[in-house]
Amino acid sequence: ISNLVLVSGQCQSDQRQLLLEFKSSFNSTFTSPGKMMKWNQTSDCCSWDGVSCDDGGHVIGLDLSNGIIVGAIDNSSSLFRLQHLQRLNLAFNLFINAFSTGFEKLENLSYLNLSNAGFTGQIPVEISRLTRLVTLDLSVILFQRSLELEMLVQNLTRLRFLYLDGVNISATGNKWCRALSPLTELQALSMSDCCLSGLMDSSLSKLRSLSVIRLDHNNLSG
Repeated sequence: ISNLVLVSGQCQSDQRQLLLEFKSSFNSTFTSPGKMMKWNQTSDCCSWDGVSCDDGGHVIGLDLSNGIIVGAIDNSSSLFRLQHLQRLNLAFNLFINAFSTGFEKLENLSYLNLSNAGFTGQIPVEISRLTRLVTLDLSVILFQRSLELEMLVQNLTRLRFLYLDGVNISATGNKWCRALSPLTELQALSMSDCCLSGLMDSSLSKLRSLSVIRLDHNNLSG
């Protein structure tokens, strides 16, 4: 009698198709032969470089950082249909388009890194709907207008690590400090070169778990 062996984490076919659709949306002529190079129809997507799955074969992690991926991601991208995704890292690529509003569809995300990814324009406040986020890195968004910090973080009360280096916040101490004060689990905060000014507000003292803070290249006092 033959035994049936189930491979833990073998990818679901719909997950493979979504990833391949995402891959095909970029021009391979300009995209570095990096992590997506060996993605294909015949292999288990849970074994692909940059992809991690749960025991049910659902994609829960996608790390395409430093891939020199050139192209655009719009709000209809198959990326946003990976509903089980918990960790997404697209840092250091060349996504040459305005920031998409689709990221809020990935409601299970606990880790989101879009730093130096080439996105331009306004950071969508819809990211504030990702209430399970523990780590958020949006450092260096090109041609970005002033960000309303309170709108971005108002629902992100689970955040422990927040990196906004180079993001134009253009706020005085009492405003940005008070915006952050509800984030009582915050352990690391990096907001260098964010056009912050004025006196530091005492409301920042509410962040009792904060052990790392970086605020250089601003115009702060006190």
